[in-house]
Amino acid sequence: MDTRGLQARADELMEEFHRLRSGVTELQQQLRAIRVVVQSDDRLVTATVGPRGQLVKLELDPRIYRDPNSRKLASTITETIQQGARQVADRTLELCRPFLPQQDLRAQLDGDLDSFFTRLDNEVMSGDAFR
Repeated sequence: MDTRGLQARADELMEEFHRLRSGVTELQQQLRAIRVVVQSDDRLVTATVGPRGQLVKLELDPRIYRDPNSRKLASTITETIQQGARQVADRTLELCRPFLPQQDLRAQLDGDLDSFFTRLDNEVMSGDAFR
């Protein structure tokens, strides 16, 4: 590749880098704001799940006391929370898709993009991005 080709490639990469960098603050805010509300099939359990798949709020319909099967209730609660966590992960992947290569998406589910941009900074500075 001649120097004009290298310069053109460098310009493309820097443009892409700046585009990604400029949207990071908004992306992080969107990631932190993710909340999913999921209701069990029997509508007795409602779980609100936060950005890291954590339970934020649990609501139990008073009708749960009609069935004394605690294992069934525990299973319903667990399944409802897990469903919410899956939805949060899907939403996170959707939000990150324009910013991160596919291989980096799962690694960034916690909403902290610092490691990605540190790696990208290092690649740009070392010239690895031009190879």
